[in-house]
Formats: sequence, C-alpha cells, structure tokens
Amino acid sequence: MKDVRIIKRYQNRKLYDTFQSCYVTLEEISQIIREGNEIQVIDNKSKNDITYMTQIQLLFDQERKSLKPGDTELLKRVIRAEEGTLTGYIKGLESQLNLTFEMPATQVAATEDFKPAFVAGLNSSMENSTTLN
Repeated sequence: MKDVRIIKRYQNRKLYDTFQSCYVTLEEISQIIREGNEIQVIDNKSKNDITYMTQIQLLFDQERKSLKPGDTELLKRVIRAEEGTLTGYIKGLESQLNLTFEMPATQVAATEDFKPAFVAGLNSSMENSTTLN
C-alpha cells in the first residue's frame, strides 16, 4: 500500500505537494489520485483536513471541462435524495444494489474488461430507478 501524499493548501489557494516538494494544480492532483495514490489535503493555516472539499472541487473541475453535456436529471435525483449530497446518493445506491464501489488498487487492473459492462448496467438501473424523494 502506498503512503498518503500530503498536499498543503496555502491562503493564496496554492497547493503544495510535500512528496514532490513543488506546487501542483488540481489537474495534477487528479492524476496523482488516478495513479492509485492516497492524498490528504491540509489547510496550512488552520491545519484542518480539507481533502473532501478538494476532491469535490476536482470533480467540479472535471465536469466543467467535459465536452459532453451534463445529466441534469441525475443531478435532480441527487438533490432530491434524502441527504441531498452526491456521496449520500451514491451510498444509497450502494445499499440498494448491495454493493461497495471501493476496490483494492491491485484488483483495479483486473477489472478493466468488466468495467464498461458494469457501468452500462449501473446507468441502466439508475435510469429505471424512481426518484428517492
């Protein structure tokens, strides 16, 4: 298992990777995560863990850059869900499907052939599901 990479966020909103000893962008942090590394983002002044909010910001940035149109119906279902949060919605889907989406990094490569069929099936089940509210 890889060590957790510490990223410090300074008041000027710059992000500093203590492993590489250099400033990084949100896109570079996305790549670090895609490579299977664990990260922890710490606000340098308050010392608070801001990993979750940084990852949400990464997702927003990816959506903003996407060339595909967004799925507003999916967003409405997320907002209408009991918690009204993306993580709450996904956890609800996990419990409905009796699944967990977390997987050890060693198994990720072995599932690449399975992933397109799984995602297609998940998308199909989500389209057929009723609104949770």
